[in-house]
Amino acid sequence: MKVIRIGILIFLCFWKISIFHLQAQELPKPNPAQLAWQNAELGIIFHYDLHVFDGLAYKQSKNRITPIPDIKIFNPSKLDVEQWVISAKEAGAKFALITATHETGFALYPSKANPYNTLALGWKNGKEDLLGDFIKACHKHGLKPGVYIGIRWNSYLGVHDFVVDGEGEMQLQRQRYYNNMVEEMVKEICTWYGPLFEIWFDGGASHPEKGAPDVLPIVKKYQPECLFYHNDQLAEARWGGSESGTVNYPCWSNFPFHFTGSGESAPREIWKDGYKLLKTGDPNGKYFMPAMADAPLRGDNGRHEWFWEPNDEHSIYSLDKLVDIYHKSVGRNATLVLGVTPDTAGLVPHSDRKRMQEFGQHISNMYREPIVTSNQSKNQLTFKKQHPVKHIMLREDISEGQKIRSFRIQEQSNGKWTDIYQGSSIGNKHLIILENPVPTKVLRIIIDHAVGKPKLLTFNAYENLQNNP
Repeated sequence: MKVIRIGILIFLCFWKISIFHLQAQELPKPNPAQLAWQNAELGIIFHYDLHVFDGLAYKQSKNRITPIPDIKIFNPSKLDVEQWVISAKEAGAKFALITATHETGFALYPSKANPYNTLALGWKNGKEDLLGDFIKACHKHGLKPGVYIGIRWNSYLGVHDFVVDGEGEMQLQRQRYYNNMVEEMVKEICTWYGPLFEIWFDGGASHPEKGAPDVLPIVKKYQPECLFYHNDQLAEARWGGSESGTVNYPCWSNFPFHFTGSGESAPREIWKDGYKLLKTGDPNGKYFMPAMADAPLRGDNGRHEWFWEPNDEHSIYSLDKLVDIYHKSVGRNATLVLGVTPDTAGLVPHSDRKRMQEFGQHISNMYREPIVTSNQSKNQLTFKKQHPVKHIMLREDISEGQKIRSFRIQEQSNGKWTDIYQGSSIGNKHLIILENPVPTKVLRIIIDHAVGKPKLLTFNAYENLQNNP
């Protein structure tokens, strides 16, 4: 019996390690959730909260500490979360997230743990559930559902950076109450709505050793296949270092830490030099941790708006800028998440939705049809006639890790091979836009350095796609 007990303890020890840490490996490999998340490439996150309805300009520093005095200002006249999901699909997204809670602390579902929720509005006999309806709509329209949970700030309960305001025993009791409330909310979200694609904690979820709610074991117990993003114990994806929607090139899916922290609470190696490590990753990192590039759709002309404000349509990114963001995120081995905000009617505004439709159609058109080839191998493309190649798409099989470290693209003219591009990271996808079109009948890729035996999934060439309808 003693031997059995020791064996059980050893098993439980390794089981706990596997939950709380990514596995350090010589060549890190993605788990199923990470692989699915990178393959998805594009998601939309919908930001919605009480202060959308207050008629005031959103100011983060104020909204994080100022309670909304009247919960019933939350009264969208034409609420339709299915319209949100359809707009995400029109943009080309494969997954969508909703802010179940944000900085006000208000929950968009009838939580039993958090009394500050839609139940208090009295709609549908107290059964209004934006979160549940959103997840149902995602399933209906073929998008993978995810949830954003804001627990770092809560203006209603006086929580700032996970700490409840107050002193002495009163503060300790309120902190215990808040932590328990959050943990019960996370359990509700993980058990009420079926499988989730991603759970995103606003600014991370800190660490229970710092006095914060202990959410990681809850997510791993009830949503084991869900991407966890993130806390001081684990990050299955990493923030790309800015809210510009772009990452640096190269951008590696490997990282030297199994977590990222938040701001300067992270190790100095992460936040120094303007978060350079988050933006680039580390090809020799021991943990697989792909990058997320995020940006609000209303981020143009000096604006950066995650929440709806009136008369702000001029801040919607132009189509050209969105396409550029796509190439500098998805095209650099990151997953792009665009922030969209429904208005006071409860709908994605017409101008925002129109731009999303244009963006989705444009990207689909750009990469719908590569140049037709008569002879195609994994490393060489041979065309029937000469074509002016402008765009190239590369994808490697990352299921066993990101292996390619450097490569060249060459074209053949008069029996001579000439380099037309040199690169390093490929990963899930690398999109190349040549400065000038290269007329050629033959292209090949030379992999100069790799770890292990790499496998290309895609090597496509396209003519100038900029003006495609």
